[in-house]
Amino acid sequence: MAFADLALRRCSIRKYSERPVEQGKLDQVLEAARVAPTAKNLQPWRVHALRSPEALAAFDELTTMRFGAPVVLVFTYDVDEDWKNPLEEGIHSGQQDASIAATYAMLQATELGLGTCWCNYLPNARVAAMLGLPKSERVVLALDVGYPAAEAHPAHLHWKRKPLEDLADYR
Repeated sequence: MAFADLALRRCSIRKYSERPVEQGKLDQVLEAARVAPTAKNLQPWRVHALRSPEALAAFDELTTMRFGAPVVLVFTYDVDEDWKNPLEEGIHSGQQDASIAATYAMLQATELGLGTCWCNYLPNARVAAMLGLPKSERVVLALDVGYPAAEAHPAHLHWKRKPLEDLADYR
């Protein structure tokens, strides 16, 4: 599939079937994340795959953003490992690195016929506590993964895009 077609096909799924995600497909999704670029190739991000009933129930207690997905990938980064920009204090790569890895995972999932939903509406510190993360590890996002339910469809705003001239300029 051409990248442009893949990018257009991807949409946020907010209703999943009960069909489990095969281990081989989950491995491919995680491998896509693994090869994503990071600042100075430091690879400060981690992914925590929630799929046991206990882990998913604990996640559901913290947010309504699972939508019945059988897998939730929680992307984090370690502040002790990410790149710090020496030219500008407070600019770190960890959140960007984790987001790039999640994007690669999301697109690979789409190519495999899986649906995803990128979720930032999280109590990040409580998710970190639920996962037992060390103090240096920060939650960035959760990515729901699963087979879309038959009635799943893109949100009404999915196809609405600003014109390119409103987003990009040439200098």
